[in-house]
Amino acid sequence: MSECDSQGSPSSAVTSLGKIGLPESVKAIAARAWDVIVVGAGHNGLACAAYLARAGKRVLVLEARERVGGACTLEEAWPGVRMSPCAYLAGLLHPLVIQELNFAKYGYKWVPATNGLFVPFEDGSSVQLYDNPERCEAEIRRFAPDDVAGWRAMQAVMTRARDLLRPVGPEDLWLSLSPSRERIEARIGGDEEVRGLLFEWSMAEYVERYLRDERLQMAYLGQGVIGTNASPFDPGTASIHFHHSSGRLGGYPGVWGYVKGGMGIVSFILCDVAREAGAVVATGTPVARIYPGEGVALEGGEVIHAPIVVSNADPRSTLRLLGDDADPHWREQVQRIPMEGCTVKLNFLLRELPDYAARPGQYQPHHFAQINTPLTKAEWQAGFAAARRGELPQRLWTEQYFQTVHDTTVIAPDSPYRGCHTMSVFAQYAPYAFADGRSWDERRDEVKQLGMASIARFVSNFPDAVIDVEVLGPPDIEQRTGLTGGHIFQGECLPDFMWDRRLSYQTPMPGVYLCGACTHPGGSVIAVNGRNAAMAILSRSSG
Repeated sequence: MSECDSQGSPSSAVTSLGKIGLPESVKAIAARAWDVIVVGAGHNGLACAAYLARAGKRVLVLEARERVGGACTLEEAWPGVRMSPCAYLAGLLHPLVIQELNFAKYGYKWVPATNGLFVPFEDGSSVQLYDNPERCEAEIRRFAPDDVAGWRAMQAVMTRARDLLRPVGPEDLWLSLSPSRERIEARIGGDEEVRGLLFEWSMAEYVERYLRDERLQMAYLGQGVIGTNASPFDPGTASIHFHHSSGRLGGYPGVWGYVKGGMGIVSFILCDVAREAGAVVATGTPVARIYPGEGVALEGGEVIHAPIVVSNADPRSTLRLLGDDADPHWREQVQRIPMEGCTVKLNFLLRELPDYAARPGQYQPHHFAQINTPLTKAEWQAGFAAARRGELPQRLWTEQYFQTVHDTTVIAPDSPYRGCHTMSVFAQYAPYAFADGRSWDERRDEVKQLGMASIARFVSNFPDAVIDVEVLGPPDIEQRTGLTGGHIFQGECLPDFMWDRRLSYQTPMPGVYLCGACTHPGGSVIAVNGRNAAMAILSRSSG
């Protein structure tokens, strides 16, 4: 174990930034009796372990990498600069998990980004879509006065959908084990607009149904394809917007925000909760094989026994670990899930914040918001088509986040970059593999320049403000996090793959369960996937 803190207990995952190591030798771990082995210390795996350990189960968590957290972790991208390579904001983290596992005890703090979404346009206009309805309506009235009524109607259908499917309390369908379409239909009743939002509309159809101003439509389009290998003109993409707007973190409906210290703190807290409850977490211990009903084999050859194995790995990785023991029908189901990522992550280190030509200055209200660089409808269609051909688009849609304006602790006091800023950029579309046969390493600088140029159209101090940029394409995300195809949600979250069409927590293989984003309710930093998997295991063992 690592050194003790000032209170005499083993140092936490928070203080060690998720580097747990081996608490004892692999031989000693293999000699112990385990009820459950969790494969993968992503946030859902750690949540599952925490709930099971609190219920008295003897739980072992095995993580291949040296640091816990998976795609929701923290790394030192530059000396003294802590950034999460993938997960940037919190919004869907379930309040029940925060309450039940007492996150506050472990120092959890969250700042809601109530300044919403800022979108500049090439004609010099801009709009800031505040999360506060009154402030946002005032912006709409100034920007597109003919769209005030339509904007209200668009927000109303989202609110109704959230209230019908995800009310506060135990009736929240995210707490249900894969609710059926019939159950969802019963909740919806005769509300055809909610049905369209959840199952039918493209994101383009959604905005065009309610809004007239082309720029305002453009401002919203990207919200329907976040992490999704689809065009905003494809049916069902409006449901992606619902998914990401359905949270109530901190009691703020649909609002996202910043976790103090960075998003990896969520995983580190879950790790500490699990260990305090008695679970053992071991990093640097890659699993080579899952044996249903028996346990696992490590890459080093050691076999560790347990009647239950819970995989936090994505379903394709789980399939590989099962080998010939995978049920053939389950194998076919997994293989049908689209799992090729289309997202490029760009992590910036900046001398100063971007100076947006539409609203000049530093530390402006929009710097405390998410910022989108929009695409025209034609650019969205052309960009998606280019990526499908294995080519780069002419322009990237980018969504930008500034952790440092909310939280200065992410840059250490002794860092040579103290006083600088981080900017995390989520961009689309990027191909997993290039049609010309060149690798991501060979084209990385080209992608970097494309990302910077896509932002610089709206910013007066680029590239001068840029110190350095880290570029992660889908294969890099795959390599860094273990997510097959670099798909950040362990497979598409379009309607055909959601709710009861997500993979079940309990697989057909005896004693094998899933707890990752491939299960209900889907992708993002939610943690309730892990909670639900634990509840399924406890329910079965008690029954």
